[in-house]
Amino acid sequence: MASSEPKSLESLLPRVLARLAGESGRARPLTPVWTAAAGPHIARHCTPHVLEGTTLVLTVASAEWAQALTREEASLCARLNERLGEGMVTALAFRLEPR
Repeated sequence: MASSEPKSLESLLPRVLARLAGESGRARPLTPVWTAAAGPHIARHCTPHVLEGTTLVLTVASAEWAQALTREEASLCARLNERLGEGMVTALAFRLEPR
């Protein structure tokens, strides 16, 4: 695609959300991108919390979810970067959901 051709809103929105998250540090705007990349089942148990540089900190429902997602980290980062742009998310970190 030539750079002068218009891009669809669907293709631009994830990058705009990534820029907002990067500038504010808050990752809540990445929720729709996270849901698309991780799938609805995972997204029900884990949500974006903050973006610290290129590390996406996720709030997880339990230590078991953190452990399971750690095993999928490379794949999840790759799927996020397909939507957000190469190198936007290089690592995942987890925090337990406050009770």
